[in-house]
Amino acid sequence: MAQQGLCSRREADRFIEEGLVYVDGEPITQLGSRIHPTQQIRLDKRAKSRQRRLLTLILNKPVGYVSGQPEKGYSAAITLIRPDNRDWPDSKKKQPRIGSLKGLAPAGRLDIDSHGMLVLTQDGRIARQLIGPESTVEKEYLVRVDGEVTDQALKLLRQGLTLDGRVIKRAKVSRAGEGRLRFCLIEGRKRQIRRMCECVNLKVTGLHRIRIGQIQLGRLPKGKWRPLNSGEHF
Repeated sequence: MAQQGLCSRREADRFIEEGLVYVDGEPITQLGSRIHPTQQIRLDKRAKSRQRRLLTLILNKPVGYVSGQPEKGYSAAITLIRPDNRDWPDSKKKQPRIGSLKGLAPAGRLDIDSHGMLVLTQDGRIARQLIGPESTVEKEYLVRVDGEVTDQALKLLRQGLTLDGRVIKRAKVSRAGEGRLRFCLIEGRKRQIRRMCECVNLKVTGLHRIRIGQIQLGRLPKGKWRPLNSGEHF
């Protein structure tokens, strides 16, 4: 069910136990049930209704906040998800109510000394789409560097580097002005861009994530958040 994008593994267990999963029209209530690849899995409308209520939001994370668990002397990005920090430009309209934040977690990381777009979600399907092992969702960054950006350095950044003993996936890297580079990646190893730049004698002095998939950070103010709109998809 998770591989088909119907729900997360945790949700699958819960939906099966509650009798909300059907295989070829028959309810399945036994965890670990095996089916043939050609059989059709369907979720009950009550399960789909629950999924529609799951919250996904975008935060413009400032430098100095950690993406996940808080560290000594630093706060977690989720502490910024407060009503007073919500970006709501239309002050004449009442803000739609946001439900419980229970289970809200970052779908990916953004280093403590980096800023920009961070996705937090209660929806395991979205988390899998963004950070699952088969994810192909592109992330875009503007990176400020010290050092000489040569044509050879660009070539290596795009397709010729190895990190942790493994060749990294091809990246889109281009000049974005004096001392600035634009990176588009489909993987996100720990401090990957900084380590890539170190390999070609460049030092990252600023890193800003501006896009994940089809969704742009846009004009969302630093430190503010907004819910993902129903028509937005990564």
